[in-house]
Amino acid sequence: MPDGAEPKPTAPTLSSTAGRPTTALLDRVRVPADLRNFSVEQLKQLADELRAETVDVVSTTGGHLGASLGVVELTVAIHAIFDTPDDRLIWDVGHQAYPHKILTGRRDRIRTLRQPGGLSGFTRRSESEYDPFGAAHSSTSISAGLGMAVARDLQQRDNHVVAVIGDGAMSAGMAYEAMNNAGALHSRLIVILNDNDMSIAPPVGAMSAYLSRLMSSRSFLSLRDLAARMAKHFPRGIERTARRAEEYARGILTGGTLFEELGFYYVGPIDGHNLDHLLPVLRNVREAEESGPILVHVITQKGHGYAPAEASADKYHGVSKFNVVTGEQVKAPPGPPSYTAVFADALIAEAEADSAIVAVTAAMPTGTGLDKFAKKFPERSFDVGIAEQHAVTFAAGMATEGMKPFCAIYSTFLQRGYDQLVHDVVLQSLPVRFALDRAGMVGANGATHAGSFDLAYLGCLPGIVVMAPSDEAELMHMVATAAAIDDRPSAVRYPRGEGTGIIRPKRGEILQIGKGRILREGGSVAILALGPRVIDALKAAEELAAHGLPATVVDARFAKPIDTALIEQLARHHEVLITIEDGATGGFSALVMHHLAHAGLLDHGLKIRPMVFPDRFIDHNTPAAQSAEAGLTAKDIVATALKALGQSGRDLGSVRA
Repeated sequence: MPDGAEPKPTAPTLSSTAGRPTTALLDRVRVPADLRNFSVEQLKQLADELRAETVDVVSTTGGHLGASLGVVELTVAIHAIFDTPDDRLIWDVGHQAYPHKILTGRRDRIRTLRQPGGLSGFTRRSESEYDPFGAAHSSTSISAGLGMAVARDLQQRDNHVVAVIGDGAMSAGMAYEAMNNAGALHSRLIVILNDNDMSIAPPVGAMSAYLSRLMSSRSFLSLRDLAARMAKHFPRGIERTARRAEEYARGILTGGTLFEELGFYYVGPIDGHNLDHLLPVLRNVREAEESGPILVHVITQKGHGYAPAEASADKYHGVSKFNVVTGEQVKAPPGPPSYTAVFADALIAEAEADSAIVAVTAAMPTGTGLDKFAKKFPERSFDVGIAEQHAVTFAAGMATEGMKPFCAIYSTFLQRGYDQLVHDVVLQSLPVRFALDRAGMVGANGATHAGSFDLAYLGCLPGIVVMAPSDEAELMHMVATAAAIDDRPSAVRYPRGEGTGIIRPKRGEILQIGKGRILREGGSVAILALGPRVIDALKAAEELAAHGLPATVVDARFAKPIDTALIEQLARHHEVLITIEDGATGGFSALVMHHLAHAGLLDHGLKIRPMVFPDRFIDHNTPAAQSAEAGLTAKDIVATALKALGQSGRDLGSVRA
């Protein structure tokens, strides 16, 4: 082979010995700077190897595969053209960033992805200097990027800021608020729209790629600037007409009129899997002297390059461990249905009996179970996109007209719609029903997705009803109860994962608002548990009984309104009252203690011990390990009770977690 000649690129294949893809070029990359001397052909081979590596990694860890496969070429191109980490690169949503992590010095740890003590499944500032902004929720990149760009300008630096926004993130209003502000501030900001679902522009092709290269080139931008300066010498009407003519001509060709109106210089659409198109456009954008914000519209395919993902309806958005060759995902042994599935069944049962029931979700129909509802009642199911604020007020609007909306949103995502929850729903006492999936710890997605705060942020709102089921049958009863509440808002919060396996009714029964139930009578210790912690409380009571300390166990059922009569009874007849919940401080236990304090029941020696999440974020792990770290297992309840009674020296070795 002649000196300086490069070997012909070959697609990566699975090693016959190790079962891993062969990655000759990827093995040479330690940091993104290593890409900047590669030829285009080498970068193409690198992209192939990076895709194979990503598939292999996620096959062993599980995670968000489809979105990451869709940005492989884009990731390679950005890191080859821009000087990261000095040039800031923000991924939105952060679950697109697995290839980015592999290229930015984390390949040796990539198989710890989402594992205990390992890499996060999202971008994280504390993890790498190549992650300038953490992003596990969506639609934040343009706001954060604009902040970085303005800070750069104030500090008189000259680095680039690149925000990659995609996988549905452009459906949220926050992105457009940021674009509007960016257009007004006119700071230098590069936004790459990763359009991987439904194109908002004409089909991508050679002409589009040519126009994108032309319009992003320095010569075109200079010509455009010259034309703009010349037009200023025309009478005002002609100047305005000339400017509009140029903008709309480009808009007709490319579909970019909306972004131009927001103040962005639009380039695209271009094929996000073709490095021959991506590299020159990104290079032109990097070198352009245009001072304002630029939007590069890139069309990609979610799951691209991996046949099982391309063929899947959800493009392997989130997967468990799987077989690389067949794409078959590892299935857990048959067990009880998930709380999500039970909620879907319960809502369908209510909707069959009441035509006023409608369902709303914010881009999570599968995650919330509403895909099943939509198959049964397509005209009564609404997916509004990643727009929780809109979802809440949209549901409120329907409630004013006599409909019965169930707004199904993950607990952590409803935080984004809190202002609307307060002002548009609670303040007007509108009967919107909130189904809060993923309440409590969520496992591998970690702190960003944990439903830690809903008990606190809902419990402080006047008039709202907040319920938490201890098993699947209780969830069905609470869905039926929410459907029957027609004079105020309500919420049912339930965990991720399987239920207990209890026999379920065909349809839930309506519960008496604000009333708990005694499950076990005891002596000096009372355990007042909310939601799934009831199961741990019953286990703890068995252990305490074995220690000669039979305990009372109460299923609170309602976090608000609390069962004041039952709580007062527990306080008067027990030496120790333990409250336990899946949430941060300031939630259910705070409401209980406030009532006991106002009732004077803390004045005469009652020992109350609230058990809540610790005052810190708990990292990704198994749900069981997270519960243990939070100190909310049956063993922890027993230890809390014995310590309160002054008997903490007892042997706890046999206590089950």
